[in-house]
Amino acid sequence: MAELKTKATDQSVKDFLDKKASAKVRKDCDVIISLMSKITGEKPKMWGPSIVGFGKYHYRYESGHEGDMCITGFSPRKSNLTLYVIADYPEQEQLLKKLGKHTSSKACLYIKKLEDVDITVLEKMISKSVAYTKKKYPGKK
Repeated sequence: MAELKTKATDQSVKDFLDKKASAKVRKDCDVIISLMSKITGEKPKMWGPSIVGFGKYHYRYESGHEGDMCITGFSPRKSNLTLYVIADYPEQEQLLKKLGKHTSSKACLYIKKLEDVDITVLEKMISKSVAYTKKKYPGKK
C-alpha cells in the first residue's frame, strides 16, 4: 500500500502560515487556531505540506484502508480557507444554513473570509465535528 502523504510533520505552523498567508488571511488563521485549540485541547501541528491540524485519530475502512488523520484542521488555499469540520452529525444541515457565506463538500467547509460567517455557529460546528469524530473513531490518540 502506498504511504500516506497527509501525516503529522515537524514543519513549523508559524513558518508555513507566514509564507503562505497574507496578513488578512493570517488574522483569520489565528482566530481558527484559537477556536480549534480551545475545542480540542491540542496545539496546532502540520499535517502534510499544507494542513494545520489538531489532535489525531486512527481510521480503518471496510476496504481495509487505514491511517491516522487530524481530528480537525484547516488550510489557507488560494481561493478560500478550507476547514476540515464536516462530519455527519445530526445538526449539521441546520448549522450550515445559519453559518453565512460558504460552500461545502462531503468533508470540507470552504469560506473566503471569517467576516462572511457567524463565528458562534462555526465554533459550534467545529465542536460537533470533533465530538462526532472522537465518538466514531474511539481509541488512542
